[in-house]
Amino acid sequence: MIIFLQSHYDWLRALHIIAVISWMAGMLYLPRLFVYHARARKGFEPSETFKIMERRLLKFIMNPAMVATFIFGGLMLWANPALFQEGWMHAKITLVLLMAGLHGYFAKTVKVFAKDANTRDDKFYRYLNEAPTVLMIIIVILVFIRPF
Repeated sequence: MIIFLQSHYDWLRALHIIAVISWMAGMLYLPRLFVYHARARKGFEPSETFKIMERRLLKFIMNPAMVATFIFGGLMLWANPALFQEGWMHAKITLVLLMAGLHGYFAKTVKVFAKDANTRDDKFYRYLNEAPTVLMIIIVILVFIRPF
């Protein structure tokens, strides 16, 4: 199996990057929807529309993309276990796990909005919207610069 993965490593990397881009698109867009949803009046049409948009984005784009990111990234690590010796990879994995935790928080927030139980204002979600961006920037720098 390792020989197969090594001989198709470029495909794994391409699929991993596609999955990451898809996941990040959702991670950047969903908290923006939260900003607008927090400003919408509960029970009115805009609020109900945001509920549908948030649920579909999470279920059909973000969740599958996150799973694909982990699968292809894991296969890349299996094919090239020497990467575990690199300090930057440990930092990257830690930040990716933080991103996954943030994804989980976003999923919980989708459920809170679906129940009309949100108590946070739009300003909170504006700040929260920056977290995936910061994590993404650091992860990309780690992967391409490999500072340690």
